[in-house]
Amino acid sequence: MTTPAAHKSAGGAQRRSIALFGGTFDPIHAGHIAVAQAAQRRFHLDAIHFIPSSRPPHKSQQELTLFIHRYTMTALACAEHPGFLPSLAEAPAPHPHVFYSIDTVRKFRREHPEDHLYLIIGADQFLEFPTWKSYEQLLDSCDFIVASRPGFRLDVLRLIVPPEKLGRSPGHDPHKIVLRRSVVHLLTTVASHVSSTEVRDRLQRHQGIHGLVPSRVEEYILGQALYR
Repeated sequence: MTTPAAHKSAGGAQRRSIALFGGTFDPIHAGHIAVAQAAQRRFHLDAIHFIPSSRPPHKSQQELTLFIHRYTMTALACAEHPGFLPSLAEAPAPHPHVFYSIDTVRKFRREHPEDHLYLIIGADQFLEFPTWKSYEQLLDSCDFIVASRPGFRLDVLRLIVPPEKLGRSPGHDPHKIVLRRSVVHLLTTVASHVSSTEVRDRLQRHQGIHGLVPSRVEEYILGQALYR
């Protein structure tokens, strides 16, 4: 797939549209790829950075497969799709620490000051936003692509946004919430029921996972005997 040429900002630099897609990716599966493809098409994204987290705030390291395996699987999945980029932004550091979305977004904002930045998250994650570190600052830091199944109500997401953050929209759009400094977009074109938990459970029961993960990821999982 080819994306539209990035347009020039007022300063003459090429302004691109990029998205950050973080998660444990344990393992990355067909649902992740479907969401990213839908977002890439709808928002004309020049790049999507897939960011496996070495230490997410909601899980202990003991619960996770080694980072090197999760990153390798992510890289293999991205290799088949132009514009999909595996990222080491949350790779293990010399002094282990928990990675928070606000810090990762700020890092990309510093590195790509001219770009239009999105954060791709699931609707369930967005509903937990008030529990995230500095979530009100995060709402101001970038636009959001909230992936959900068809039929999900935008009004539910609106309840999560502090009233003072809401902006004025010239018209009613059932797929976005306009904030003072950002926009929350609802992406409902993906109806995938695959989950990383299902993939791991099937492997533990010695059942097949063909079609649930990208083919190269399946080969890697079987070759490394992961999740057995």
